[in-house]
Amino acid sequence: MNAAAAIRTLVVDDEPLAREGLRLLLATDPDVSVVGEAGNGPEAVRLIREQRPDLVLLDVQMPELNGFEVLSHLGPGEVPAVIFVTAYDRYALRAFDIHALDYLLKPFRDDRFHDAIGRAKAQIRLTRMSDLSQRLMSVLSTYGEREGTPVPAPTPAPPERWVRRLAIRDSGRVVFLDVDEIEYIEAADYYVQIHAGGKAYLHRETMQGLEARLDPERFMRIHRSAIVNSSRIRELRSEGRRDLVVVLTGGTELRVARSHREKFQHLR
Repeated sequence: MNAAAAIRTLVVDDEPLAREGLRLLLATDPDVSVVGEAGNGPEAVRLIREQRPDLVLLDVQMPELNGFEVLSHLGPGEVPAVIFVTAYDRYALRAFDIHALDYLLKPFRDDRFHDAIGRAKAQIRLTRMSDLSQRLMSVLSTYGEREGTPVPAPTPAPPERWVRRLAIRDSGRVVFLDVDEIEYIEAADYYVQIHAGGKAYLHRETMQGLEARLDPERFMRIHRSAIVNSSRIRELRSEGRRDLVVVLTGGTELRVARSHREKFQHLR
């Protein structure tokens, strides 16, 4: 990859050995260029503003400013893509609240690290393509004005509203779950129980709150206490004249409430 297309990356950690380890891992990726490193919060803020990296590998607990404070010192146009790299799991939920791309818990495996970097590269390339499209439309608009030919204004790319990964506390650890893996979700008082990959995870969030963060094109509320991933529906079954049952790919059967049956009318 040429230098202009490389993913410009900044490494931020107060431990020199940790920074060296991250640099060595990044050195094996030809798509990544390390543009600097910082050992404390103020230095990180300065380097982000000077270097304008695409990606920052950011520790949480550091002298003077922690990782979250570093980001709070940056303006809206200065915040790069972020992967948090830390030994503390208690900040995971907050990290995803500010739309971090990933949260790596030390010690992590090399394949877990490269998986996170791969997702970051894909996201950064999408952002670059969107920015390029906006610039091209701007140039065409200016040209059209000079030539007297109206050119439609570019349509801004919509912000990414729907959550793609959930950070779930589970028996003293944090499990990172892609929403595509979810089969169905059940209400459990002030919690929800998320079923994915043959396991059930108890997650502290209300049904209503989680539903508002999930893409409605992919997740369907079928009952006041149940949401299903529509891609996991294997069949619909009528039981009697009024009851409708959803059968998921894993064999789970869930009853559809009468108030939600109209969602399936076009499928029957």
